[in-house]
Parts: sequence; C-alpha cells; structure tokens
Amino acid sequence: MDKVRLLDEHRLAAEAGALLSRIARRAQRAGLAGAEFAGGIPGSLGGAVFMNAGAYDGQMANIVAQTEYLDEKGQIHVLTGDAHGFGYRTSVFRAHPDWTVLGAVLALEPGDPAAILDKMTDFAQRRRDKQPLNHPSAGSTFKRSAGHFAGQLIEAAGLKGLSIGAAQVSEKHAGFLINRGGATCDDMLRLIELVQQRVREQSGVELECEVRIIR
Repeated sequence: MDKVRLLDEHRLAAEAGALLSRIARRAQRAGLAGAEFAGGIPGSLGGAVFMNAGAYDGQMANIVAQTEYLDEKGQIHVLTGDAHGFGYRTSVFRAHPDWTVLGAVLALEPGDPAAILDKMTDFAQRRRDKQPLNHPSAGSTFKRSAGHFAGQLIEAAGLKGLSIGAAQVSEKHAGFLINRGGATCDDMLRLIELVQQRVREQSGVELECEVRIIR
C-alpha cells in the first residue's frame, strides 16, 4: 500500500504506506508545490495524516484534501476538509485509534520543478546542519509548548549530553533523544521522564511527548 499517482494538475493520491520522501519527490517532478516540507520527514503518509506531521512551517493539514480510512467495523469511509480535525500534531484519528488510514488525496499548487527542488534541497541542508542525523532517533521527541521550543527548554536546563544507558539527549539538538548504540526501550523511557522532570523543575513547563509510546 505505497502507490503514489498523479490525479490531475493539482492533486496527488497516495496510499498510507507511501514514504513522505517519495511523495515529495513525485510532486516535485510533476511541478506541484506544497509538499516540500515533507521530503525529509522519515515516515509514511498514514502516520503523517494521523499526527498532522509538519516541518519548516508546513503541515499535512495544509495539503490533505481527503482521506480514506477503515473504521473499527471494517467499513471504508472518506473524510474531507475540516472533518479531519487537524491541530498541532493531532487529527481526528488520534481520538479513534481503531480507525486505519488507507490513503489520502493531496491538493497542491503548480510550481516550477527547479524552484521546488531548490526548496527541498535547502530544507535537507538545514536538517543536516541542525539535527543529529548520524544517530538513530524517533525525530523530535517533545511537542512545542505554548511560547517555548522544547529543545531550548531542555538546553536551558543543562541537559545536552545527558544519558541513561545508551540513550542520550543530543549534543547537537537537545530536542532529539538519540540512540548511541544499543539503547533499550527502558533507557529511552527513563531518559524521557528525567528530561520532563528536570525541565518542569527548572522552568515550570510540562513537556509532552510528540512521539507515541506503545506499551
């Protein structure tokens, strides 16, 4: 379930398993702008719709026109527009974990393929410059709190480089908790809790996980 196809001069359709990087490249080749932000997000369309993934001032809410999903009874439905309930790193699907995203139609804008590629290249370079891409991670670990960036709060609490086992607060970007090699789930969960505790004590802000933890 990872097909990506061009529907017309404004729309792409993709199945839930399609990687965001592949969708962004397909849009670029078709001269469709709007999905550039997704090119470096290491995930699939289904998960991106589920949590309204975003980066560099772009988010799925801006480009998802409709979504096909399977409900808890095995019935197929289609959501459009505001029915998605998109918000910061959330959607209606978070309130219905027994629904399964099957695919979505993305509404994009005609653009110059070269200019779109330049934008994607710029975003990729920014990621390489600022994010610890040389270590495994689940991406940005915590949500942005009102008026605060999680990474700045963590750095202000002096937590860069803090480790539990092989799980570590990245020294390059404190918003990322990385696996230095051999980290266990318990290492990472204990590090998340310690970071939340220290930030709470230092700034009074309660950090909420952006990653989903399945126990």
